[in-house]
Amino acid sequence: MLSFTARRIAESVPVLVGVSIVVFLFLRLIPGDPALVLLGERANEQGIQRMRDAMGLNQPLHIQYWRFADRLAHGDLGRSIRTGRPVLEEAAGRFPATIELGVTALTIAVVIGVGGGVVSATWRGSVVDHAARVFSLVGISMPIFWLGLVLIWLFAVQLQWLPSDGRLDSTTRYAPRTGFVLLDAALQGRGDLAVTALRHLVLPALALSTVPMAIIARMTRSSMLEVLRQDYIRTARAKGLKEYLVTTRHALKNASLPVVTIIGLQVGFLLSGAILTETIFSWPGIGRWVFEAILNRDYPVVQGITLVVAFIFVAVNLLVDVLYAALDPRIRYR
Repeated sequence: MLSFTARRIAESVPVLVGVSIVVFLFLRLIPGDPALVLLGERANEQGIQRMRDAMGLNQPLHIQYWRFADRLAHGDLGRSIRTGRPVLEEAAGRFPATIELGVTALTIAVVIGVGGGVVSATWRGSVVDHAARVFSLVGISMPIFWLGLVLIWLFAVQLQWLPSDGRLDSTTRYAPRTGFVLLDAALQGRGDLAVTALRHLVLPALALSTVPMAIIARMTRSSMLEVLRQDYIRTARAKGLKEYLVTTRHALKNASLPVVTIIGLQVGFLLSGAILTETIFSWPGIGRWVFEAILNRDYPVVQGITLVVAFIFVAVNLLVDVLYAALDPRIRYR
């Protein structure tokens, strides 16, 4: 296991290097000039050139990338062109919001997706099965930005049940400790803060979880149908086991390998989908920050956060591979 883990970590290094090169080059292809964004449209050519020299943008691309890679090797993601603050420092203040939203969305997707897939497979051909399949198809087909706007229009504008933006009400007093509002509410014993945070979290988490939920449900159903046809399932039923024990103890566990793989892949989708979701719901996380950085041609922010997200995605996939051995003792790593 240790040798397998070490090999996978070594294999991830070229992947991260490739991601850094691609993002570095693509950002330079985006129309616009960071110096002009900072100085404004009334800036003269001399001022723009001095700003470009100060930011190192007039240097050849390979020298700019080498400087970026050198800082990265020392754990420095650079400084934001717009604010001048270290990227890591700003990211540390925004990541808790994105993690809170992503974990909530993934929890909703896994609970409803796996549960719906199991019920759909168990009641194959029934009205419940057809309804679950239609829901999955609709969930996969709906773009996040459209669904987010519909949720805002329905629950925030028409029904006025839930807020449509931010993490907390403007009048809520909150002294952050960890940056995770729900965790801080539990540590401080503030039920009012938890309720307010949950009300703000519902709509963006639902919007972000819909596509992963549908994909997980379809994969769970497909995998469960294959397992339920196996001989050992018929043997378990012949022994007189109750149906829920057959479904949960025997069928679901053996059907979980492809489902775990899909869940691991959905982490990457949640991180990328957070850009649209956080922008629509004015959620103060990494996704909205990256969107603003792209508009402002803030190269260090986009490069740094893209690498962090790529690292998280690689780490989650490594964790999924390790979980295979725990779910199926027959799997051995070399």
